[in-house]
Amino acid sequence: MTSFDEPLAKALDPKTAKLLESVLDLRTVGDLLRHYPRRYAERGELTDLDDLQVDEHVTVVGEVTRAMRKPMRNKGGTWLEVEVVDGRRSKIYLSFFGKASHIAETRLRPGARGMFAGKVGAFGQGDKRRWQLSHPEFEMFDETEAGAEEFAAALVPIYPAGKDVTPWAIRRALGVVLDTMGPLDDPLPAELRARHKLPGLAEALLAVHRPRDHGDVTRARKRLKFDEAFLLQAVLLQRRMAAASWPATPRPPRGDGLLADFDRRLPFQLTEGQRSVGEEIEADLALAHPMHRLLQGEVGAGKTVVALRAMLQVVDAGGQAVLLAPTEVLAQQHHRSISAMLGDLAAGGMFGGTVVALLTGSLGAAARRSAMLDAASGSAGIVVGTHAVLQERVQFADLGLVVVDEQHRFGVEQRDALREKAGGGRPHVLVMTATPIPRTVAMTVFGDLTVSTLSQLPSGRAPITTHVVPAAEKPHFLDRTWTRLREEVELGRQAYIVCPRIGDLEGDEGDLSKDDDERRPPLAVLDVAQMLSEGPLHGLRTAVLHGKLPPEEKDAVMRAFTRGEIDVMVATTVIEVGVDVPNSSVMVIMDADRFGVSQLHQLRGRVGRGGLPGLCLLVTDSLGGTPARQRLDAVAATLDGFELSRVDLEQRREGDVLGVAQSGRRSSLKMLQLLRDEDVIHAARQDAEAMLTADPELAEHAVLRMEIDRLLADERAEYLEKT
Repeated sequence: MTSFDEPLAKALDPKTAKLLESVLDLRTVGDLLRHYPRRYAERGELTDLDDLQVDEHVTVVGEVTRAMRKPMRNKGGTWLEVEVVDGRRSKIYLSFFGKASHIAETRLRPGARGMFAGKVGAFGQGDKRRWQLSHPEFEMFDETEAGAEEFAAALVPIYPAGKDVTPWAIRRALGVVLDTMGPLDDPLPAELRARHKLPGLAEALLAVHRPRDHGDVTRARKRLKFDEAFLLQAVLLQRRMAAASWPATPRPPRGDGLLADFDRRLPFQLTEGQRSVGEEIEADLALAHPMHRLLQGEVGAGKTVVALRAMLQVVDAGGQAVLLAPTEVLAQQHHRSISAMLGDLAAGGMFGGTVVALLTGSLGAAARRSAMLDAASGSAGIVVGTHAVLQERVQFADLGLVVVDEQHRFGVEQRDALREKAGGGRPHVLVMTATPIPRTVAMTVFGDLTVSTLSQLPSGRAPITTHVVPAAEKPHFLDRTWTRLREEVELGRQAYIVCPRIGDLEGDEGDLSKDDDERRPPLAVLDVAQMLSEGPLHGLRTAVLHGKLPPEEKDAVMRAFTRGEIDVMVATTVIEVGVDVPNSSVMVIMDADRFGVSQLHQLRGRVGRGGLPGLCLLVTDSLGGTPARQRLDAVAATLDGFELSRVDLEQRREGDVLGVAQSGRRSSLKMLQLLRDEDVIHAARQDAEAMLTADPELAEHAVLRMEIDRLLADERAEYLEKT
């Protein structure tokens, strides 16, 4: 009898177990049982080949229509080409060489149907482009050799596979495990299963791997999705309950401190949203357990002012605050803007304010020592920094608040390292993001955080108009782009031009998409800047900015642009967040289809910040009707970041959304899709909350507690503990 925790090396033959671990990271029987089919093929159904992508490992189901021997070029002998068609009569070609070609020739006869697994290649261009699998593994449906009975079922599971591991090898391994599986304790109580009409766990696993019909698949998926949602929500809720018991130094507000002085000097009125969120944060900071709050809002919604007011409240209470930024450009921008907003309150000393220190990796030795001394002595009430703040040598006198800007840019281990610098107690934590998050994502990814949203833009923010510039289809539109940019500069305004890379293939800084690997290389800052300064933008004051410039040069360029000494900034995505130049009115994004939806939304938020109408032009070679153009059209159609976040999420893998890419580990979500399964997530959250409220230690739910312990004991779940 096998169990969930049993190593595959004990349950299967050593060669198969080793392959499953090395290729698919499946180590235990439970891992294998939760490696669910990607889809199901029916005996009479063939694969739609239109969705193939180059270099993808795929399994296609098709019918052999032709097998032909062809002479080897510049060599003696022949090779075998096999033509396979799908249900729409789309074709893919299989190529076999050497001895394998003779073996394949005897089995791949016209009219035979089967599954073919391999790495997708392509040759030819345009209408003559042909898909190809070179030396694919294959299994035929109509063969009578050993194992053919596996294909007798109406539905054939097709599993995510990889190099040297075929879907049918996975299915056979699962067959061994299912045939020897002992009784399974169900982590979900019978009452909960009955209320949601869910099958038992053992029944669901058998149905998902050996379905009799589509009804079996539907019932199994319903149960297994609920499992994932319920388990994740229970973990997040337990973390929130644990956080409520951690000690933290209360930082209550003062009526006569720095915050009061700052509020009196503000040259503008806070929005209703800023005041409301500020009151929530004020109350949290006064508690004896740490605040864990997510502050989200549109680009330009005024999150920095809200965060600064929270930092000043902590300083008034005798503590220190640190603002962690993902790039030096953003850290420097935050340092300048905070210092400017505070005025002489940022001088400290005899003025009764507090020092605002900047700590980045590129500081000179003397400046670095001074900043570290200010942080360690407590004279710096606010420290703005990058990853350099995380180094062991950086110490704080009394760290009371950690503000993390653009949290998705930081790995969880980095955030954990900063949290540990608070000494005995836990610091309060405020996480900011300018990428709005759909409610379900916030509930799933940040379920242990209290979420605050700024949806109202401050007065003075002008509307931004966005247009797609189809440069390949209508080249004269690109000419008009540069004319339009010159018109804005002649009115005394400034412009950004953003490119995906710096000037060599190693310098990419954008979130480059991979819609088509055969396209030209992405446009580069250095090339575009030279072309424009010698051509359509000749005579304008142009400068470049990218992440590989020396820090002092980056800072000098940003200062010059802020002072209006530069007309056009040609940059990479280093300007994506935090850069605030009110006189900038135009944003031109080259190769816009190579950026993600959220990145485009962030970038265009750099214009329209000073009362001037903003114009964003998305330049692309992608053709109308393609997925890339559909993304750009969606960005152009709305300024609603929440709507765009849903578009973005629909095109991203669930693991990316959960931050697994940051932690370097797999997602625990196999079936759950955050947008499509909103109802499941909401129901699971309510049920988990009710269960944990009644039984915080899960004393009456031992099997569920063991399942949670199994997840948290797994190294893949470390990021849950540290976020």
